[in-house]
Amino acid sequence: MSHRTRKSSPRRAALLGVAAVVGGAFALPATAAADPVTQCAAADSAIYRPPGSVTTAPGTVLACRAVDSLPMVVGAPAYHAWKALYASTDGHDNPSAVAGTVIVPDAPWKGAGERPLVAFAPGTLGIGPQCAFSKQLSGAYQDAYEGPNITALLRAGFAVAATDGAGYLDGQVHPYVSGPDAGHAVLDMVRAAARVPGSGVSPRAQVGIWGYSEGGAGSLWAAQLARSYAPELNVVGVASGGAPTDLKAAAANLDGSLFAGFLVDALIGLSATHPDMPFDGILGDAGRRAVRDAKTLCAVGTVARFAGTRVEQLTADHLSLAQMYALSGPDGTTWSEVAEESRLGVGVGRPGSGARYEVGFPVLEYHGLLDEVIPVGSVTVTRNAYCAMGIPVEWKAYGADHLLGDARAVNDAVAWLGDRFAHRTVSAPSCRAGNDG
Repeated sequence: MSHRTRKSSPRRAALLGVAAVVGGAFALPATAAADPVTQCAAADSAIYRPPGSVTTAPGTVLACRAVDSLPMVVGAPAYHAWKALYASTDGHDNPSAVAGTVIVPDAPWKGAGERPLVAFAPGTLGIGPQCAFSKQLSGAYQDAYEGPNITALLRAGFAVAATDGAGYLDGQVHPYVSGPDAGHAVLDMVRAAARVPGSGVSPRAQVGIWGYSEGGAGSLWAAQLARSYAPELNVVGVASGGAPTDLKAAAANLDGSLFAGFLVDALIGLSATHPDMPFDGILGDAGRRAVRDAKTLCAVGTVARFAGTRVEQLTADHLSLAQMYALSGPDGTTWSEVAEESRLGVGVGRPGSGARYEVGFPVLEYHGLLDEVIPVGSVTVTRNAYCAMGIPVEWKAYGADHLLGDARAVNDAVAWLGDRFAHRTVSAPSCRAGNDG
């Protein structure tokens, strides 16, 4: 089948949804026939070039490009695809820009209403711009592994809006594990999908959110932020697997392990979002080499380069994780408090509860019981926090490690999202301690 693509056809969060709708109404003037955005004819380099400033509403398409094929998406039905650079908001509520990919099956949607859209948050890819998910999907392959996830969504007939996440534009560093950055990028990718010329994605479409590992945390952050940040979106469910819901628990597990590279990336990512915190000045020679190397590596290279690395090896004074957490910035904020900012399941509640994060749709959490990267116990805590606040939560466990947990769950996650789009009843939540759900 041909996959050839068509060429044509910090202010308050409560105001952002209105601004996005207004911005979308005027972002693509019908008279601008030669406009690269209207035609989605921007150069590939323009998708990854940071704009000098971003003054448009979150979700506005700043540049887009039709993509002829996505080599990573194997076995999918015929589709059309676009790369897009879109306006977003960083974790400190400042305007930003993010890139991503919109993919829509050619076959007409056979279900009721508008074709549903799944916002996809990719798992860990590395922190350098060369690792961007959109680059890998479109053929600049490094070591991404979630092409089958996209294929499964397209086979189900769903449109896909896959964000790269913040910090993947030229000269940037991905703010790895920064929750608000991730959540905003996911939600604004949904907004942007409906504004890509020719996509056919409806701004009224039902939206499901899905991600695993880093993407699992990003999907849950999008779920927690949806009601306040993007209230106009019709989000009906979120599927999250293998998520680092507690950064301190994950860090303790990763320090000195085979997967210590993920901890190195997390330290660099959080230092990018908190430049006033002590980081560069406390590194030793090994730490400075680690930062330089991490920015040049994607996922597999990161794991290989930093296997067995301990935090003590990176700092001039051989500081432990606990000692690093105690360090504070100019305003007295400690690294411990920075890590806690991205803890999931805190301050959540049902709509109308007055909670900081109101979640009005079901949540699926899943995890491999043999996961050697993210402790399953920390995910259990998050699940129970949602459940205790009356948020409908379903849990699925697999006899798998971290990597295989993603692959094992693909069909289940897609089916679960399909049930949400079809308005099928969610099974009763089970709130209890224990790692097996």
